[in-house]
Amino acid sequence: MDHERKPAPRGVRLDHRQVRVLAHPLRMRLVGALRVNGPATATRLAELLDTNTGATSYHLRQLAEVGLVVEDPERGSGRQRYWRAGHDFTQWDTSDYDADPDARAAIEWVEGHQVRHLTEVAERWFAARHGWSAAWRDALGMGDTFLTLTPRRLAALKAELGEVLERHRAEAAVDEPDAERVQVFLAAYPLPEGPR
Repeated sequence: MDHERKPAPRGVRLDHRQVRVLAHPLRMRLVGALRVNGPATATRLAELLDTNTGATSYHLRQLAEVGLVVEDPERGSGRQRYWRAGHDFTQWDTSDYDADPDARAAIEWVEGHQVRHLTEVAERWFAARHGWSAAWRDALGMGDTFLTLTPRRLAALKAELGEVLERHRAEAAVDEPDAERVQVFLAAYPLPEGPR
């Protein structure tokens, strides 16, 4: 089956101001909801995230000021404003924020939030997995590998894995009856011996 390739995803490399704005629980959830579910109003986002419209409206405006969300002018009418994520993925190097203690603290919070999110996703999967087919239960999950690499080789490995993921995203057959959206996490951490 020949499928039309999707456009390349829009990425953003978080600057100091963006990371400081993003480092907030509801703002992270808003951006995530827009990336996963597509454009929505503040009211719909409040329903999805079990909060109130005043909070979602305020935080959407904060995110919009730094370009992390944008209004979607093709949707809505009158006072009804639709928002969409300003990007499909975010990038940064931790060292980008070395000279800015506030941005460094913000990115550390964002990274911690990502780990907490991974834990929540895994726990939801563990609780629901027996409702999925054997094919899905065998395809989903996690694993680990131990490697001895230089920083340069690890960066090359991450880039290569990113290319593989992008190829599969671009070739995804969303119209196939057994297609489901999945979230792939990539993480690389040193073994506990400590820094060298």
